[in-house]
Amino acid sequence: MHSLQHLLFHDGNFLGIEWGIWKVVGWLGNLVFFSRVFVQWYYTERLKRVVVPVSFWWLSLAGSGLLLSYALCYRKDSVFIFAYAFTWIPYIRNIVIQRRHEDAHLDCAKCGAASPPTARFCSACGTPLTGAVPPAGMGVLTEGNKVNKG
Repeated sequence: MHSLQHLLFHDGNFLGIEWGIWKVVGWLGNLVFFSRVFVQWYYTERLKRVVVPVSFWWLSLAGSGLLLSYALCYRKDSVFIFAYAFTWIPYIRNIVIQRRHEDAHLDCAKCGAASPPTARFCSACGTPLTGAVPPAGMGVLTEGNKVNKG
């Protein structure tokens, strides 16, 4: 027990680390950034295919933001700052793409299931979808299930 206590509280500090607010921010950034791996793994296992859920990008953004603030305010290390200075760009871009993709789906009036914007029929119940965007050269399905080619 004494060796475990010595390991956890080395030189009077937890894990031998001199803790302060910025150390907490840095370790929290590491924890959040690393947790995205488990989120992606969980969704991939659940769906049995490689999936990168939107929560992966939010965790990436939050973790890299915390690590950037740690680098700017505590470490003041140009290499560390540069490593996280621009990572937010693809994270935000992927969040925007995901949001647009979700917004583009059509909801079935009969069962409420979401369908891709090019679907002409609901994949859950088969009901014709209004407002579907068909491939080029085909008409748009309108109210009353009539095809409007104009």
